[in-house]
Amino acid sequence: MNKYLDLPGHGRMYAESEGTGPAIVFVHADFLDGRMWDGVRARLAARHRTVSYDKLGFGRSDPAAVPVVRRKELTAVVDALGLETFHLVGCSNGGQQALDFTLEHPDRVLSLTLVNASPSGWQPQGDMPPLLMEMFAAVQAGDTAAASELQLRIWFDGPDRDKTRFSPEIREARRQASVMNRIFVERGTFFLSDPQAPESPALSRLAEVKAPALVVDGLWDWSDNRRASRFLAEGIPGARRVEVDGGHAAPLEDPAGFAALWEKI
Repeated sequence: MNKYLDLPGHGRMYAESEGTGPAIVFVHADFLDGRMWDGVRARLAARHRTVSYDKLGFGRSDPAAVPVVRRKELTAVVDALGLETFHLVGCSNGGQQALDFTLEHPDRVLSLTLVNASPSGWQPQGDMPPLLMEMFAAVQAGDTAAASELQLRIWFDGPDRDKTRFSPEIREARRQASVMNRIFVERGTFFLSDPQAPESPALSRLAEVKAPALVVDGLWDWSDNRRASRFLAEGIPGARRVEVDGGHAAPLEDPAGFAALWEKI
């Protein structure tokens, strides 16, 4: 089922749902869109209702005219779809938003999976990715092709991988990421950051998470993201951290492996 949701106070958003059974809601990374989960969802739909959506400013949803409070956007989506309880999976900033939602609505989340995510309130350490300022300059110059490629080099390739040595499967995943990322860059969504952090950031509330939790840590991600994954796994009671041979968007690179991993949560 593919549908557009007209959400008061948010806008027109695209959502997809397939399968039957306990629901899984997937929240995409903030340089991709809901299509990053297509391969994972296809493998889990035999036993679950799988749901993904494009955040405002991404993919097939309306552009975002003003900054969006993403955890509230998530709430609006699941409410519009009539989902009372569900498993929740988020990648990157999508993981941060999923964690904040879980703390605000603990009775609604059956399990929580965080992929290369950091908690709200997290303070990065060390140097920024070296291409970040170059990417900002390309965006401000209106060179969307260069900005999109630089963002892929930062967030898809990561710090230590040579894209010329990617397998055919990872090259295809990168091509898909490029299509998704180009929309986000052309719309300028990057500059519409979440304007409202939780009153009590997740950084100091991890012990309150009661849902079974899986933390997925990409071996080829940036060191600070890997530090955040360790922090989450150590702070969430009973959380399991699993290292995977992938980058920041690991589920897009290996949907079969990720689906099999998730089923063991």
